[in-house]
Amino acid sequence: MQAIQLHELKKTYGTVEALKGLTLNVPHSCLYGLLGPNGAGKTTTLRIITTLLAPDSGDVKVGGFDALTQSRSVRRALGYVAQEVAIDKILTGRELLELQGDLYHLRSSVRDGRIEGFIDRLQMSSWIDRRSGTYSGGMRRRLDLAAGLLHMPKILVLDEPTVGLDIESRSVIWELLRELKSQGTTVLLSSHYLEEVEALADRMAIIDNGQVIAEGSPQELKHDLGGDRVILRVREFSNQVEAEKVRKLLTGLDGIHNVIVNRAQGFSLNLIVDSDNRLSDLRRELEKANFNIFSIAQSRPSLDDVYLQATGRTLMDAELEVSSKRDKKLEMKKSMR
Repeated sequence: MQAIQLHELKKTYGTVEALKGLTLNVPHSCLYGLLGPNGAGKTTTLRIITTLLAPDSGDVKVGGFDALTQSRSVRRALGYVAQEVAIDKILTGRELLELQGDLYHLRSSVRDGRIEGFIDRLQMSSWIDRRSGTYSGGMRRRLDLAAGLLHMPKILVLDEPTVGLDIESRSVIWELLRELKSQGTTVLLSSHYLEEVEALADRMAIIDNGQVIAEGSPQELKHDLGGDRVILRVREFSNQVEAEKVRKLLTGLDGIHNVIVNRAQGFSLNLIVDSDNRLSDLRRELEKANFNIFSIAQSRPSLDDVYLQATGRTLMDAELEVSSKRDKKLEMKKSMR
């Protein structure tokens, strides 16, 4: 049995399909990452897992319980740290943790012992007794994480746990997550930080447009690409048609595969080569076809390359696309006033 099992989840907001038959399995005692741009469906998925949202259809099991019919049992089994930190600015951090412990009906001795433990582990002693309204973003995030862990859940769900944080706060949170996993806690975190997922996750899934498009360990997904990544620019590139001519030429060469035109980066070509000597073949064929190389770069595959091969765009391009759509909607609303 898996710690979290999602099968064919669908969720629609008006005319927007947030989830399109999403299926996902998270093993016990695993640190599992959900990678994808804003708007991909990550937060909707997490809200369904934590019983804050019901899917239109599909099955959800968390800790062996049916989240749709046994929501109380699911809530007892997990801790949830949402993307937006909700903290009473009047109370001190210690008072907020004490209130959280009381809501979980913890004995005062148990509650206070755990609070002291998290104050130490999350390095909060110098400011925990100040009013939380004075806290920085990193302080608030650490406090929110401690509150989500106070009842010692078997499953911890985190939505963008380090977004916007300073390096020190991010490092503290990373170390705690590694420690929790080593102690047997299942950790599910969503992120759009490539380095965060690669550094922490045992397994991961890439979500795009409400579906899982790739799943496995970061190492497996990179290995599956089969070689080194090459980014190629040709002087003649100025539109999709010219880039397609070169793409077709390279696609027919042995040892060169997954050739994609990256429109967002000036119609550059992203491809995978089996070995270094394939670059010589590539250069020779381009020269024969009268295509002059402007720049060429070779590197080991990264998670961004995995995302690029799965979707045809980089994660940064996807973020920019979402941001552009959001800006256009805001402009339309302003023009209608």
